[in-house]
Amino acid sequence: MLRKKAFSFLVGLFAAALVLSGCSGSEDASSDGKKVIKFMHLWPEGSSKKHHDIVENIITDFEKEHKDVKVEVEVLSNEQYKDKMKVLSASGELPDVGMTWSAGYLEPYANGGKFATLDDLLEGELKDSFVSGTTEAYQVDGKTYGLPLELNIASVYYNKAIFKENGVEAPKTYDELIKVVETLDKKGVEPIALGNKDKWTGSLWYMYLADRIGGTKALNSAIDRSGSFEDPALVSAAEKVQELVDANAFVDGFNGLSDEEAKSMFMNEQAAMYLIATWDLPNYTTNEDVPQEFRDSVGFFDFPSVDGKGDMNSYVGGPGVGLFVSESSDVKEEAKEFVSFFTQEWGEKSVTDAGVIPATKVEGESLDLPQMYVDVLDKLNSATNITLYADVQLSADVAQVHLDQIQALFGKETTPKDFAKTHEQALSK
Repeated sequence: MLRKKAFSFLVGLFAAALVLSGCSGSEDASSDGKKVIKFMHLWPEGSSKKHHDIVENIITDFEKEHKDVKVEVEVLSNEQYKDKMKVLSASGELPDVGMTWSAGYLEPYANGGKFATLDDLLEGELKDSFVSGTTEAYQVDGKTYGLPLELNIASVYYNKAIFKENGVEAPKTYDELIKVVETLDKKGVEPIALGNKDKWTGSLWYMYLADRIGGTKALNSAIDRSGSFEDPALVSAAEKVQELVDANAFVDGFNGLSDEEAKSMFMNEQAAMYLIATWDLPNYTTNEDVPQEFRDSVGFFDFPSVDGKGDMNSYVGGPGVGLFVSESSDVKEEAKEFVSFFTQEWGEKSVTDAGVIPATKVEGESLDLPQMYVDVLDKLNSATNITLYADVQLSADVAQVHLDQIQALFGKETTPKDFAKTHEQALSK
């Protein structure tokens, strides 16, 4: 459920950002003669104190450097934000700066002329500031309409103590992964925690196999229709999924378990590995509700190469919430300066103060962070590609077909070729 909760959160935030459209007509001067930027976000102090405090600190710093500007803030809870965004979008008014999400959720606002393009910021002081593949998720027809604040990538977390006890090491290739699985299975250890009742969890495995076998473009091409799901590489990825199932790679009953149940198995040391995104990173580093002994025992590795193929610096993941500027803002120049300032300060502050992985590059070695955070940040800084979750890229109807087919594939209720064919049929409608 974690990723779906995160995803639903993103959807709400995006919808909310549209409602804000009503705020942008702010006559741009306050009573003391300053220009006013109206900013709306969804991190209330009560429920999101760390995020809220970071925002307040950034605004204070911005106003100190921009004496002629005042930032007026409206903060709403997630559901309130979504509701207000709908109202404001319908009335044709957005705040000067608001929050949004990437991909299909951004598109109607970009196409409707609601959001300003931000490519000028990326070509200026923010050039090369973002992790590769993050800002692209906010593009429509080659133009950028939002700047991401957060980022999640999926990695395989593993229990170093269980590995050592059973004489296995973190695999770098698919063949090595199969050998680890077989060794653990023979010794009565559940190899991989997977809760595929939620379906997106299995999609992570399929997407990585597709990336390693077909390269970074194969799956995206199938989705955008410049390619096909019946590409041999994508069929081969489906075959590898069923090879893993046949090797008893996943915990018993995985197709009927939720992700929460699978995570619990990994954290209770009932399974040796768990593929999940970096939103879980605090559980293995800074979350003091989790025993220190367990946190110390967790490591992670990049998804293995397959048959000598695959860019190990290519990841499955996606940006979280981002910032937009209203196209109709009366203070567009100042609003863009605020967005640029915000994204730069957010990077380091979000890591150190809230345990968030930012979409901007951060030098982990310079910060007082657990080693695993430093290692993840280093990986992100060297990332060559981030492929956005398939169900986020797809339309709602096709996404449901994909998720249902993922569960059928793992349950061996369909063949790899039929899996591919069903996707093609859904996408061609």
